[in-house]
Amino acid sequence: MAQREKPESHARPFILTLGLIFLGFSGLGISIWPNIIPPDISLYAAAAPPQSQRFMLVGALIIIPIILAYTFWSYYVFRGKVRHGEGYH
Repeated sequence: MAQREKPESHARPFILTLGLIFLGFSGLGISIWPNIIPPDISLYAAAAPPQSQRFMLVGALIIIPIILAYTFWSYYVFRGKVRHGEGYH
C-alpha cells in the first residue's frame, strides 16, 4: 500500500519570510537614519502622556471585541461552503 503524503505546512515558510522582510526593512531604516532615536532617550521619556494612553486603551477595548465578533460571525456564515480540496490550489 502506498503511504499518504503529509500535507505541507505553510506556516513556517510564511513566518520566516515575514521575519526576513522585517529584518530587511529594519536594516534599511537603520542604515538610512542611524540617529533617528537618540541613544540617551529612555522608554519613559518616549512614552505618550497617560491621558493619550488611556484614550487608546478605551478605544482598543471597544474596537477589538467588535473585530473579533465580526470575524467569528463571518466564519460562521461561510462554514461548509468550500470543502477540502475544492479551493484554488
